[in-house]
Amino acid sequence: MLKLTYLSHSTFILDDGSHRLIIDPFITGNPTCPVKADEVQADFIVLTHAHGDHLGDGLELAKKHDALVIAVNELAGYAASNGARAHNMHIGGAYTFPFGRLKFTIAHHGSASPDGQYMGEPAGVVITMGGKTLYHTGDTGLFLDMQLIGQRDAIDCMMAPIGDNFTMGVDDAVLAVDFVKPGLAIPMHYNTFPVIEADPQAFARGVEGKGFRARVMEFGETIEL
Repeated sequence: MLKLTYLSHSTFILDDGSHRLIIDPFITGNPTCPVKADEVQADFIVLTHAHGDHLGDGLELAKKHDALVIAVNELAGYAASNGARAHNMHIGGAYTFPFGRLKFTIAHHGSASPDGQYMGEPAGVVITMGGKTLYHTGDTGLFLDMQLIGQRDAIDCMMAPIGDNFTMGVDDAVLAVDFVKPGLAIPMHYNTFPVIEADPQAFARGVEGKGFRARVMEFGETIEL
């Protein structure tokens, strides 16, 4: 059993009853997040890249809860240099953690820390946990190799950005779902700021029109996969 909670933007919590993992914990300063950082606990923190709306509260949560930060090499090194425990990885590499298997994928975007340091390549992430396999694309534009991700692993749940401007918009995100062919598609990275306003229901209609299942999660909602 795996519970998935969407806190808004690109922030998700995965909980299998034994381990609790948070992806891109942008909580403080996030106008759409329904909780405060001191209400969040995690054993593992996965960072797709270092922009402030993804790194977010990651380092503070890691140090508070002695959580392990998992990120690409440069970002993991940055986390360690700031007092967090970290596991360094890179794109295309996989590793088996106590919660399950994690693999970083490519993402077409950028990555720099809030203080302007280069933080390596941005990434998406495929996580197998609680008997389910999830693909969080990170911030990315559409790319054809998404087809390979869906061929390599049967994806139970895919989280895709729809806000446009910095990432895929609705139409490209629908095509990305068609490439990956997940069991469930969830929109993310929208309506946090005016520049990324988008209609998640338009995404859901597009995905369902392709023959796949979509779910627009409310901010703070938990579902069982």
